[in-house]
Amino acid sequence: MGSRTAAGALAGQVALVTGATRGIGAACAAALAGAGARVALNHRDAAAEAETAAVARRIAGDGGEAMPVRADVSDEAEVRSMFDAVLGRWGRLDILVANAGIQRDAPLHEMSLADWNRVIAVNLTGCFLCCREAAREFLRRGAGGGVSRAAGKIVCISSVHETIPWAGHANYAASKGGVAMLVATMAQELAAHQVRVNRVAPGAIRTAINRDAWRTPEAEARLLELIPYGRVGEVDDVARAVVWLASDASDYVNGACLVVDGGMSLFPAFRGNG
Repeated sequence: MGSRTAAGALAGQVALVTGATRGIGAACAAALAGAGARVALNHRDAAAEAETAAVARRIAGDGGEAMPVRADVSDEAEVRSMFDAVLGRWGRLDILVANAGIQRDAPLHEMSLADWNRVIAVNLTGCFLCCREAAREFLRRGAGGGVSRAAGKIVCISSVHETIPWAGHANYAASKGGVAMLVATMAQELAAHQVRVNRVAPGAIRTAINRDAWRTPEAEARLLELIPYGRVGEVDDVARAVVWLASDASDYVNGACLVVDGGMSLFPAFRGNG
């Protein structure tokens, strides 16, 4: 999508991005604001409040409008309060980017039930709770209003590990596999109401959560063996995909997965004929 299209693609719309404190979430929020949307930036707790406020200030400095909103996405009451805050501020919601996610890694035989439950609660149940609230608002309002062809757009951030097994990360991989089927089922169910639901599956993206995989030249060289395109992804690679899926440029795209991974999911070990 060219810069001219992106600049006004989401004019008049309101977006909510969960997990918008840093990394992919912050980049998605900035890109949505750059395309004309007003953006609510979700953060989980007081520790992240200052960082999220800084993201909002950067968006405002670039001419956009943003507000931080606090909620643990795995808590039903807090999710409802978050949506009430967005609707109370701007009176509408057009786009949800369900991005909030965590990792608590361990080999299967050492993984605690607490770590299993927490990752599933945030990554999968949190996605469900936020998508359900967005769907309720989109169905209440219905299509029309002139800002978009759709009644609402939901973009869930999954991972290449929705399909690629990942030893030592059973909880994370299971949560993302669940997101994949959740998105497909929601898309099937909501399509008749002109609500579009899609997902983006990033591969290796240069964020703090995977810093050990790219912070030294040696580590990055090992990582690049898994990426046929020859570079580690940047958060803006994901953000541009999200803006496209949230815009009318993708109006006939529903229930799809846009893989943003430089070819990581293409079985790179078989490049030499196996």
